[in-house]
Formats: sequence, structure tokens, C-alpha cells
Amino acid sequence: MSTRTNEYEIIESGFGRLIGGNMRLRQLWTGAAWTEGPVYFRDGDFLLFSDIPNDRILRFTPDLSGLDGTVGVYRQPAHNTNGHTRDNQGRLISCSHGARCVFRTELDGTVTTLVDRWNGKRLNSPNDVVVKSDGTIWFTDPPYGILTDLEGNRGELEYDGCHVFRFDPRDGSLEAVATDFAKPNGLAFSPDEKSLYIADTGASHDPHGPRHIRKFDVRDDNTLAGGEVFAICHNGLFDGFRLDTDGRIWSSAGDGVHCIDADGTLLGKIHVPEVVANVCFGGKKRNRLYICGTTSLYAIYVNVNGAQRP
Repeated sequence: MSTRTNEYEIIESGFGRLIGGNMRLRQLWTGAAWTEGPVYFRDGDFLLFSDIPNDRILRFTPDLSGLDGTVGVYRQPAHNTNGHTRDNQGRLISCSHGARCVFRTELDGTVTTLVDRWNGKRLNSPNDVVVKSDGTIWFTDPPYGILTDLEGNRGELEYDGCHVFRFDPRDGSLEAVATDFAKPNGLAFSPDEKSLYIADTGASHDPHGPRHIRKFDVRDDNTLAGGEVFAICHNGLFDGFRLDTDGRIWSSAGDGVHCIDADGTLLGKIHVPEVVANVCFGGKKRNRLYICGTTSLYAIYVNVNGAQRP
């Protein structure tokens, strides 16, 4: 039996130890059309996130209280970027709907296109991205940025499908590692990188389409095995998500953030008053969950630490 407050829904009793009962969800800023792709910079103590339809990357900088802060434009135009992460050298890696590519912002601020084609054909609209400890860049390529002009530029699919890719910046190779998705979306590695979780949001345009996260085994040669359904979303869609150091998934959903145990059990929810698109852990201790909720940026402190070092 679940227990619900205005902000939390405890489905399994263990969730109560993860959320910090005295902590409250804070709306840090509002004014976007569709927020996405949060990435935290620990070395500078700031957060970048996308406002896709308004074609800008925004920057949130906490104030001295650590609770609130200011938001300003980091880059505009931004080629309708969606998901972001950082590579092992601390450089920003971005998925661009508008340019149909994955690009890197160098430490001097210049921009380098890493990959925009597969077998000579343009990518659809790279959506979310993660960097493995070996430096390889893994990203999803659904068609959202080319379906209309809202989140990119209307265009045609040039290859047959919507794949998940692995790009190796050392030799420029691009490999399709999963090709049986309707609309691959968020993705993240387990803390030991032996598993890769990938969301499929095919139900966004097909009511009978997938609305789940799948779990893959990562082989030593960086190919994938398995791919069974790990968790199904019963309120909206699982879009972007992150893992904590104990292997729990904290995922976006229609009613907020869902916390899912490593065995697939839904532990509880953080209720957010807007549809959530993506999340990331930040703060010096990686214990503040930043939440991109439609028009707004939210945050809440939790009793866990993010697995991906920002």
C-alpha cells in the first residue's frame, strides 16, 4: 500500500529513506517551452539545460544559499540541442536535433561536429547521450527533431530505422548497437558499466507503442546482449533518467520522477506539477536531483548520490 504526500509517493517502504523527509521540491526557474538535457559541471558548480523549441542552452548558477540561483543564456542559437553530457576531459557533448548531429564544445569554446552520418546517410535527430569510461560516446537517434519544425527542422529519415549508436572519437567509427527500437530516447550505464539501460518512447506517436526501459548487457567488446524490458511506465513516458551509486534508476515520467530499484521494482515517486523530460544529479556531493519539467527547472535534495561523475 502506497503512502502519498503532496510531493512524495512511497510505494515501497525503502523509498522513505532515499528522499529526505524534510527536503522540498523547489522551482528554480520557469519560462521555457520544453526543457531537456540537464548536465551538471561540478568544477564550476553550474547546470546547463536545453530549451529546445526556443533554440537555446540555458545555464543555472546556484547562489550562496545553495537553494536558489540565476538562469541566463549559455548559447543561442544552439541548433535545437536536446541531451547533453560531458566527456572524460570535461568537454560538453551535445545532441543536436536541428543539425542532426552530435557535437562537442571544446575547452576554448569552439564547436566540433563529431558525427552526423551513418553509412553516408544523415542521422535522424540525436536525442540523448552518455560517455563510457573508455571514452566511447553512446547516443540514441529517434526522429523527434525532423517530424515537425518545433524541435528542429522538418525532414526525412535517410536510413531505415531509429537506432542506438556507439561512436569512438579515437578512430571516428560509428556502430549501430541496437536497431530494434521504435523511438529510442534516454540512456544510462549502470555504475559498473556492465549494463546499459535505454528508454523507448514509441508510445508518443502510437498509443500501442512501447513506453518502457530496456536493460542490455554490455560485452567486453562494447557490443550489447539481452535487451529485455526492465520497467514499464504507467503514467506518461520514461524519457531521460540517471542512476545513483546503488544502481537505482531515477527517471522522468508524466507525473514526476519515478525511482526504480535495480530489480525493476517501482519504489516511489517525486511528484512534479509538470511533465518531466529529464533529470540529473548535481551539487558538490552529487545529492541534488535537478529536474527538467516542461517549462521549468526544479531541484530537490535526496539521500543518494549520482553514479555518473559530472
